Amino acid sequence: MSLTKSILEGNRLALARLLTQVENDLTEGHSSLAELFPYTGKAHLIGVTGAPGTGKSSLVNQLALQYRKTTNKKVAIIAVDPSSPFTGGAVLGDRVRMRDLSGDEGVFIRSMASRGSLGGVAQKTASIVQVFDAAGYEIIIIETVGAGQSEVDVARLAHTTVVVEAPGLGDEIQAIKAGILEIADVLVINKADRPGVENTERALRSTLKLGHPVKRVFRHHGKTMAVDAPTTDPHFWIPPIVKTVATEGKGLNELVEAIAKHAAHLDQSGDRVARDRARLQSEMEILLQGALMNRFLEHIPQEQYGELLEKVFSRNISPSEAVKFLLNGNPK
Repeated sequence: MSLTKSILEGNRLALARLLTQVENDLTEGHSSLAELFPYTGKAHLIGVTGAPGTGKSSLVNQLALQYRKTTNKKVAIIAVDPSSPFTGGAVLGDRVRMRDLSGDEGVFIRSMASRGSLGGVAQKTASIVQVFDAAGYEIIIIETVGAGQSEVDVARLAHTTVVVEAPGLGDEIQAIKAGILEIADVLVINKADRPGVENTERALRSTLKLGHPVKRVFRHHGKTMAVDAPTTDPHFWIPPIVKTVATEGKGLNELVEAIAKHAAHLDQSGDRVARDRARLQSEMEILLQGALMNRFLEHIPQEQYGELLEKVFSRNISPSEAVKFLLNGNPK
């Protein structure tokens, strides 16, 4: 039986094998992914991001449990971890918080190493999402490393982006400055049993009142793509604020309801199609850039390329002039 057929039939071992092939950029993984692609586009993708210390992993754990209890939908979790400086693999410390999900055949957890990729979302995450989607997982949760401003990259992948804050961290203004709130579809104040929750909620509501962007922003490696909000929907989506205590399972019903309302809004407004198109276009262009770069380097003598690099290093020629020379032999 082929790997693709086994995955479509729900074989978890085959699924794990393909995930490894895709993450390691193996030829077999590319072939299987191409065969599975027509079966994608059905899952609801939820991005969970926020500053370190807000309790994202505990929240994701409880959110998955809540989906299993209330909807019985199959849930996949992609946890993008920082890379180990020694092995390059994922640092799995946060995964110990997801022990509650072990043994549930309807849940699949995959940790990925960010491998230095900016924005907290590993380069292969989009492909991993497609594998889970084709395998019949209806809810796919993407938890990012929480590295700061470039966390907005999660919006490129998700249908619903959940931004997690926590009282007492003093990062409300930092989140506003970093543009984190601009990509939020649902705002969560986790650890809501701590002092200062009112101040955090007040700061977030004040920011929302200043006006939510009328464009949906997708950003990846410095490139920004904006999608106009559909004008056919008279009710523009304002991110709700949900208070949770993940360690006690409090507020999870409300969070699931808020995500469901946003999913319904996406369908009614047509924004789901716009986001899917923007995501796939961005993914294709990234792959195209890499493929063109590799093909170009194959036809450039390594000595010539090395000499030009040395001239750039010594400031004798600018990077843009070097590129012009490589393209047409004339830097001017």
